[in-house]
Amino acid sequence: MRAIDTLRTIFAAILKDSGFDWPEKTVIEPPRDPKFGDLSINAAMLLAKTARANPRELARKFAGQLLERCPDVEKAEVAGPGFCNVTFTNEFWRRTALAVESAGDAYGRCEIGQGRKILLEYVSANPTGPLHVGHGRGAAVGDSLARLLRMAGYAVDTEYYINDAGNQMRMLGLSVWLRVLELAGRGVSWPDDYYRGGYIVDIAQKMLDDDPTLPDCPEAEGQNRCYTRAVNEILSGIRADLHNFRVGHDRWFSEKSLVQKNAVEDAFTALTAAGHTFTEDKAFWFATEKFGDDRNRVLKKSDGSLTYFATDIAYHRDKFQRGYDRLIDVWGADHHGYIPRMRAAITAIGRPVESFDVVLIQLVNLLQNGKPVSMSTRAGTFETLAQVIQEVGVDAARFMFLSRKSDSPLDFDLELVKQRTMDNPVYYVQYAHARICAVLRRADESGIALAHPATEDMLASLDTPEDIALLRKADAFEDTVRAAARSLSPHYVSHYLMELAGLLHSYYAKHQVLLPDDMPRTVSRTALLRTVRQILRNGLEILGVDAPDAM
Repeated sequence: MRAIDTLRTIFAAILKDSGFDWPEKTVIEPPRDPKFGDLSINAAMLLAKTARANPRELARKFAGQLLERCPDVEKAEVAGPGFCNVTFTNEFWRRTALAVESAGDAYGRCEIGQGRKILLEYVSANPTGPLHVGHGRGAAVGDSLARLLRMAGYAVDTEYYINDAGNQMRMLGLSVWLRVLELAGRGVSWPDDYYRGGYIVDIAQKMLDDDPTLPDCPEAEGQNRCYTRAVNEILSGIRADLHNFRVGHDRWFSEKSLVQKNAVEDAFTALTAAGHTFTEDKAFWFATEKFGDDRNRVLKKSDGSLTYFATDIAYHRDKFQRGYDRLIDVWGADHHGYIPRMRAAITAIGRPVESFDVVLIQLVNLLQNGKPVSMSTRAGTFETLAQVIQEVGVDAARFMFLSRKSDSPLDFDLELVKQRTMDNPVYYVQYAHARICAVLRRADESGIALAHPATEDMLASLDTPEDIALLRKADAFEDTVRAAARSLSPHYVSHYLMELAGLLHSYYAKHQVLLPDDMPRTVSRTALLRTVRQILRNGLEILGVDAPDAM
């Protein structure tokens, strides 16, 4: 934010000249009520004891120096126990439009990441069935987070981890095989944990159609063929659903590849050499308690089979060995209890605990006109992500998935997001962009010359409170990107866009933009609208949502 950066720079110089260090807990932020100024800083209260001064008197001294040193500051006043409230000039805020126009699609970019390498893993649903709505929320969050972190200056790679080596895969192959036998009229004994979805029957029927002799295969061969066909078909469907949802991954990483290159055993060797493992009751254990976990964890069971945790350790160790500085995993909220043991593993393999982050995804409650939607297969309604996309569209689904903090439950009303009304959040934001495009088209059709790029003197007519409010909000976009990237919170961007759209709609209702008898004001206001349009585009791009020119 130009305003925050400007105030921080000036204040730092004032403190240095006064013999003070910058207080660690200094906060610069807008006051709760805009009538008290644009920004407030608490440095005087933090320095009062060191300066042996009354905090209000110290704040008054700082305020006076601010006015002397910075012509962009219109007012600097003392408030409360020692806050210094600062109001910038209209000229200062008008330069926001110039900054946005100059940066264009790059406006909002920052370098807090400094090129550090991040591997972001998300979705990673077991290839045992189609993606459901919960996976869709994780996909939207993961993809948007990748866009956000890249905009913040990180080098981000994305990955989908294919769980293709565990017992679930064996059960998938068995489930399809048993359906093949059933469809062929053979007697079948069903295990308790087999996969029952209709897609299993579809795969079995296609295999039987392709090869009517399949049921006569030896059981091991039949199960293996069914497993291979099922995994390929399901993964193909997952890839297609993600592509349709504007979600991609730089790499699809197979769990099997870890086993094949002995990565699990290598991880065991490294943990043992560091003194973090032991054997008890014929099982191989990882001593996670000493790293803060609530109990030690089994890596290899007494029967020789591996736990999921064992392969997860090997996988994350492999990620670091590929040269990444930081790992971010997007997990379902039901994996919350898994985080301490994974952090224990990260520490045990010699990496700082802050090099590993988890973003949790809570459940999505699908509603229709405020009433819960049945999620059962038999009901045939909105069980999968593909069905939701077909019903409401990609834009609406992505925006809604990103409209709340990811670890909070989300109520998603299918009927609401199909409505072309201001009650629909995605319509509200997209219509703000389309509305601006419509105004600029009318200007062009009317022969009004809109100078590009704008200059400071062309913006002189932006002097109403509504003009300045829009410019202030535009200036806050950079800080929104920084804050969202630091806290791994894409929903900050959706909230910001809702607020910016709200200011735009209010502005449009109160002020006429195209004024044939007042060309200076027309030029100023169209430049302001171009500023808002650019930021709406940039913000929607982070969310993976289209910015339509017409609606």
